[in-house]
Amino acid sequence: MAEYLEFEWRTNVISNNIVKGVHPLCNEPKGRTAAIAALKNLIHSCNDYELRTNLPQDDKTLQKFLYARKLNVTESFELLKNYYFYRKRNPDIFKNLTLEAEDIYKALENGLPGVLSQKDRKGRCVLMLTATNWDFSYPLSSIYRALLYSLEYLTNDIHNQNNGFVVIVDWTEFPFRRTTNLKPSVLRLMIEGLQDCFPARFKGIHFIEQPWYVEAALAIIKPTLNDKIKERIYVHGNNLSTLHELVHKDILPAEMGGEQPSYNPRSFLNTLEAKQ
Repeated sequence: MAEYLEFEWRTNVISNNIVKGVHPLCNEPKGRTAAIAALKNLIHSCNDYELRTNLPQDDKTLQKFLYARKLNVTESFELLKNYYFYRKRNPDIFKNLTLEAEDIYKALENGLPGVLSQKDRKGRCVLMLTATNWDFSYPLSSIYRALLYSLEYLTNDIHNQNNGFVVIVDWTEFPFRRTTNLKPSVLRLMIEGLQDCFPARFKGIHFIEQPWYVEAALAIIKPTLNDKIKERIYVHGNNLSTLHELVHKDILPAEMGGEQPSYNPRSFLNTLEAKQ
């Protein structure tokens, strides 16, 4: 039996309605062009006037949603609608979603999230969040905003769209008294947005060094996770060797038992500032 815990929660499986003539794994330009055209047709023919007039229709944005659903046009359209209504229901999350927003800048300055400079062996972008960097001068919702802002930037890269993301959350020395900052309402909001609404594919979510009280807090979100996400969540505790089986240590920082230097929390923020 594996030394790590792999969550085995179960909910409903998403249906797989493939639009005829568009292969879900097709990455050729011709396939992308056909999928974008098909998605635009779905938007134009939508009976809901609000959606027909407000959903984005530029190729770059539509491609993000198509890649998030492997060029399945029907599922991409559903994801696009989910994203639109999610933003409409949660305007405070998306208000001033820029690097100029003080709370987003502060979270990124603390490396929440950070992004490793190298991809893993499957070409996936690796995000990391180190709980001890959180100084609690801003709430969990600000970390979520910083994560959304980061993903908006990262999904502009077609390779990230295609290969997906790996997330590592390091809970080392996270104090018991701070579990009150893990607001259940915000955790549920994050799960809803990242799982059902945002155009990004999460291929693995790893928790390390988590104390029992963090596991108890995270259990609150269990009923809101779908099957695919549940199968991709790994809880390693202090056994970093099981993390290294899935994310090789040649790209990980020293504090995660890796072969790279210690991670600079500001490094990803520096990258974002250089791109402005």
